[in-house]
Amino acid sequence: MQGRLEKMVAHQDTPIRYELVLNQQRVPLNPLIGQTVTLHHTGNLYCLHCNMPMKKSFNQGYCYPCFLRLAQCDMCMMKPETCHHALGTCRDNKWAESFCFQPHIVYLSNTSGLKVGITRYTQIPTRWIDQGAMQALPIFSVASRHLSGKIEVLIARYVADKTQWQRMLKHQIEPVDLIFERDRLLNLCAEELTVLTNVNRGAIESLDNEKMVDLMYPIEVAPLKVTALNFDKTPRISGVLNGIKGQYLIFDKGVLNVRKFGGYEISLS
Repeated sequence: MQGRLEKMVAHQDTPIRYELVLNQQRVPLNPLIGQTVTLHHTGNLYCLHCNMPMKKSFNQGYCYPCFLRLAQCDMCMMKPETCHHALGTCRDNKWAESFCFQPHIVYLSNTSGLKVGITRYTQIPTRWIDQGAMQALPIFSVASRHLSGKIEVLIARYVADKTQWQRMLKHQIEPVDLIFERDRLLNLCAEELTVLTNVNRGAIESLDNEKMVDLMYPIEVAPLKVTALNFDKTPRISGVLNGIKGQYLIFDKGVLNVRKFGGYEISLS
């Protein structure tokens, strides 16, 4: 099978079920764990948005014109607290209305350790799985991405907001009492959160009764040493597929970040 690579599709199950996507065709991956799998980059790259050929990928799969033009490639996607929609400088107001001004969740998760994050309500549990979280707990429901980013910044003064992907892939993460950590962190941020809630009445809901979610990944052998595989350096990647976690394929010879190579034309055997 051959086609343009996209991020893997994940289904919440025990363990998580993964599908590789090539030209919108889905290949179940869990049955391939323990087998030799070969992925070969043909040398062709196509933009995930406009599908035009490109020589270099930007922002995990976009051509340079789309990278400069699309709202989903703007810096505020990485730092939602910097949203500039109110200034009238958003790249695409219609896209912002359908994406940014939708209910978002602020959550705690255990990926490479305790972290805080945000995602659209409709992206639960996909976002947690993509990050390789072992545990997750929603703590706030908010009206927009911008507001969720402001809450994330407050909490991130006391806890990480990024995943250490190498540590996450070693799969040696100790369980965390996320409910205890939620209460501890909210107490540390209580004054600032009260001000933010009062200013944005009705837009922030505390999720006090949510239960912690446990996630299990299909991994037969976790890597002791994490070596990143790269199609730009090695067009043909082949080895025993030992497992899958986050958006990574774990081979016996290294790990491949599938999402990083979105738009690459790949043949699978």
